[in-house]
Amino acid sequence: MLPKERVAAAFEHQPTDRIPIYHASLSSDVASYVLRREAYVGGGIQQYREAVALWKDGDAQAEFVERSFTDACELGEKLDLDMVRTIHWRKPQKPTRRIDRNTFMYGDPDKEEHWEVWHFDPPTETYGKVDAKPEPEPTPGQLAEQAEGAAQAAEEYEPTPDDLSPDVHRSIARFGDTRAMYALVGSVGICIPRERVWLEATVLYPDIVGRYLDAAAIRGPKNAKLAAQLGIPYCFGGGDFAGTGGPFYSPKVFHELMLPRLQIISRGCEEAGTYHLFASDGDLWPVAEDLFGASGVHGFYEVDRMFMDMRELRDRFPHLTFLGGIRSEVLHIGSVEDVVEETRTALEAAHEIGGCIIGCSNQIVAGTPQENFWAMMDTLEDYR
Repeated sequence: MLPKERVAAAFEHQPTDRIPIYHASLSSDVASYVLRREAYVGGGIQQYREAVALWKDGDAQAEFVERSFTDACELGEKLDLDMVRTIHWRKPQKPTRRIDRNTFMYGDPDKEEHWEVWHFDPPTETYGKVDAKPEPEPTPGQLAEQAEGAAQAAEEYEPTPDDLSPDVHRSIARFGDTRAMYALVGSVGICIPRERVWLEATVLYPDIVGRYLDAAAIRGPKNAKLAAQLGIPYCFGGGDFAGTGGPFYSPKVFHELMLPRLQIISRGCEEAGTYHLFASDGDLWPVAEDLFGASGVHGFYEVDRMFMDMRELRDRFPHLTFLGGIRSEVLHIGSVEDVVEETRTALEAAHEIGGCIIGCSNQIVAGTPQENFWAMMDTLEDYR
């Protein structure tokens, strides 16, 4: 079977010649020892690299974009993944000041406008906000205005193929006939913001939060139609809303605010002929019946058996397709023997229950030992 045929069969829960594999994301550190050169892929490090390129001016950003695309494609091919990722994180906003080698400012405090300071940490490859202009907590009226603005913008949103980046079209040209593609187009993400004011609003001002979520429910089906138009059947969505202790808000909030909008997105995907995939970290069992049953979602990606075991999920939600199964934590800090056992466990489950695409549950993080990574890849090759 072709790689894309394996993935398609997994979503239809049909037999495959081998278990299809993918990895949601590889750090630049790991990808670099695969490609044997510095690899322009990853998370925060890509945003930092773009900041450096924009600071240089000239052709630097175009060179960054080209190298990022080339490296991502070559990585998927070299690892022979059935589902490949060709586009990684971006932050195409030019910094206004370079504070030091790893720190940039966006915005201008001298003009009394909003500003932020972002810092890159090389060992972890993270790039994040470390300082910003103090802002007062938004009032309920301001939250309502923000929610209404988002919903109105979604109503006016009419995506076309011309709106997409050239890399989307290049990805389709390169892999459309052979491999499935991860998170390429058709974002159907939906999430209640995790700031305290929004979490409190789920109880105090649920109508405002609902209106904010309406924006995602309006945009999602439109993006699904665009994805289908381009021949991309996999719409990756969701949004992190849980940790080791479960969801950040109550099952009642999920049922009343998230579930109706998820159902709209799922129906939109079905009408377009695409699959609605959801992802979140953490323990999702308290809302599982709504999230994986009543919502109509077709797949769950970033599956981490520390919280959500694939066999148990299959028993309760036989229609779901699962992506992941190999814990990033084990790859990062486990022994080679741990990694082999983790990978074989995921593959054994996939052979038993079907409808699975196996890979790392989340990013293969910087600092993952080479011997662990290759132990996983060798085991995938031997036992698929």
